[in-house]
Amino acid sequence: MTTISNDPSRCTYERIPTRVFQGSSQVSQEVAAQIAELIRQRAAEGKTAVLGLATGSTPTEVYDELIRLHREDGLSFKNVVTFNLDEYFPMQPNELQSYVRFMEEHLFDHIDIDPANVHIPDGTLSIEEVPHYCKAYEKAIEDAGGIDIQLLGIGRTGHIGFNEPGSGKASPTRLIWLDQLTRQDAASDFFGAEHVPHKAITMGVGTILHAERVLMLAFGEGKAPIVREAVEGEITDHVAASFLQEHPNAHLYLDVAAAAKLTRVETPWNCGHVDWTPKLIRNAVIWLARKTDKAILKLTDEDYNENHLQDLIAEHGPSYDINLTVFRSMQVTVTGWPGGKPAGAPLQAAGPRNVDDDVFPKRVLVFSPHPDDDVISMGGTFIRLADQGHEVHVAYQVSGSIAVFDEDAIRFADFASDFNHLFNIDIKQTEKIEQHLDEFLKHKHPGQVDSDTVQKVKATIRRGEARAAARYCGVPSERAHFMDMPFYETGTVRKKPIGEDDIRITVDLLEKIKPHQVYAAGDLSDPHGTHRVCLAAIFEAMRRVKDRDWARGCEVWLYRGAWQEWEPQQIEMAVPLSPEEMDRKRHAIFKHESQKDSALFPGFDSREFWERAEQRNRETAKIYDKLGLAEYEAIEAFVLWDGLNEEPSGSDSAQQTEAAPATAGA
Repeated sequence: MTTISNDPSRCTYERIPTRVFQGSSQVSQEVAAQIAELIRQRAAEGKTAVLGLATGSTPTEVYDELIRLHREDGLSFKNVVTFNLDEYFPMQPNELQSYVRFMEEHLFDHIDIDPANVHIPDGTLSIEEVPHYCKAYEKAIEDAGGIDIQLLGIGRTGHIGFNEPGSGKASPTRLIWLDQLTRQDAASDFFGAEHVPHKAITMGVGTILHAERVLMLAFGEGKAPIVREAVEGEITDHVAASFLQEHPNAHLYLDVAAAAKLTRVETPWNCGHVDWTPKLIRNAVIWLARKTDKAILKLTDEDYNENHLQDLIAEHGPSYDINLTVFRSMQVTVTGWPGGKPAGAPLQAAGPRNVDDDVFPKRVLVFSPHPDDDVISMGGTFIRLADQGHEVHVAYQVSGSIAVFDEDAIRFADFASDFNHLFNIDIKQTEKIEQHLDEFLKHKHPGQVDSDTVQKVKATIRRGEARAAARYCGVPSERAHFMDMPFYETGTVRKKPIGEDDIRITVDLLEKIKPHQVYAAGDLSDPHGTHRVCLAAIFEAMRRVKDRDWARGCEVWLYRGAWQEWEPQQIEMAVPLSPEEMDRKRHAIFKHESQKDSALFPGFDSREFWERAEQRNRETAKIYDKLGLAEYEAIEAFVLWDGLNEEPSGSDSAQQTEAAPATAGA
């Protein structure tokens, strides 16, 4: 495992003190410990602790840990006063998307805080009342003695609270118009961007900067670019988080993925002397080739010297030798046999998986978080594995029921009714279900949770599509497994934490199939969090079965989902796809008709999933081509998980070196 140093003297590019932890759970435990220490210290002094709190997915694990400390360690919140950053406007407190409801469900209902000490911006006011209310909110903070610790996340526009681009350094609590990107990111919570409020009440940048201490958290690859801009870029009102550079006691806490674009992570040689491990040499050479727009084997001594890699060429040069080593390391990632090659099969690419394999065919288990991630993210490899004779199973981890449009549920019910009428099958029950759908969906409010019956109908739609896609890829229906992991089955976008039942279901399936290969979604940038939870369940399940005979030789390959792709230096297996295979992959994706044309929850990318997948696969092939390797139509990329760490072995993974707990979280 590569270690990212947290020594401030090595991070001269960073203008906010920043610590990098292996996983989000480690970050959350550290931050919760600081909050608990403040609460206990103030209680011992007979004083109140004033907390500024945030909402969204980022702080939820912090709140989970605070609840645990309250229940198990006796941490009392009776001396705590809280002020939340923001609230949508208008917004009723009982609405599913209300931050009042969020805070109650994630924290306040589980601790002993006095409700009178809880302050959350009021989304029920008339527009005329808002200016006076905002001034009163500022006065309440002042009367409480000011905020001791302000907890923050960071949005993709760089906003803190709802301080969108253009928010000034001295801006107070106020009503603000939400940026289009922010509303797009919130679309899934509201079941469509058209339902997201255009306005919100937010603490201002000036209000936040008056806090005694500021703790900002960021998780996932999707936050990496804006984190670098906020920490290493110029101070500007276009990135509100950059104003924290001027705060005397602001700190940033990141997981490895969110830190990926920091100079000390992406190009650590720019921070001083480094230990030139084979992995770091590969990273540096590929970075240099892409920066100079040259093939690896065309890099010269001058290229190294002119781009801050003098130490590398001095210790391991000349450039020809370094180039050749890295080129070969990339060359062997390419394989036409992702499951291994049987004895006597014709030799294709030069990858290590093209040597004769002792076990052929293999039992292969493809985990798909949603019912379409398998074909979107690794459809070509999925088809290749089946075509080459392996026993391929696919496990759909969640039902995906919330991602079906109401119109599709009605259309499906109409079909079922006509079908049953045609064959005289249980007509009365069918008519009863159809009537329920018609009545419920006719009066359904935006964002309202579907009834159990509607959820079952939508889940059935997704199951049928998944079976159709699997059959098209060569996998019979009996090898399609629907896990329906309990954490997902809330009927809302917000899910329950991963539980023992989720892990047990995963363990049971692994024990049943005893796979030689496992494929799992390693995309931690899923804006809805489902991929992250599903991956954590697989990791934990694999740890529990690691001593089984079948598991000792089992490989776990991670693919990326619809939002991100592995960087070329991370890739350990690259499966090239022909134009014909790309067509087959596209048609497999098309079997998911309810997600075609316009997905209910597209995330921050409005393109159809097949378009995203094709562009991403073709872009990977172009990168390989530019690096001087063979030119392919498209490439699907994978990283091997070593089973010991939360991060895949091919990523530039790291661990917190100062205060990390012994176990990591995903």
